[in-house]
Amino acid sequence: MEERAITKSHKITINNRKEANITGVVDVISFDVEEVKVETELGTLVIRGNDMHVKNLNLEKGQVDVEGHMDSFIYTHVKKNENGESFLSRMFK
Repeated sequence: MEERAITKSHKITINNRKEANITGVVDVISFDVEEVKVETELGTLVIRGNDMHVKNLNLEKGQVDVEGHMDSFIYTHVKKNENGESFLSRMFK
């Protein structure tokens, strides 16, 4: 069996839909009170809600903390690994 491993790490911790701690962040693309868009190690993540703001940002550590009322977390682009395969395509093989 061929062993495959994701070399990058990405994690989201959500507390009561009011606070999200995200790791594996490469860049913050945009943010306002209704949407926060970040580029993660595994693709672009869009967080939608109300009264949101970026509480803490540390791109050296790849961490972002977001506060506000969060309605959805959507990945709009899945990054491909070195072999050209996306994470989802590898999961369903």
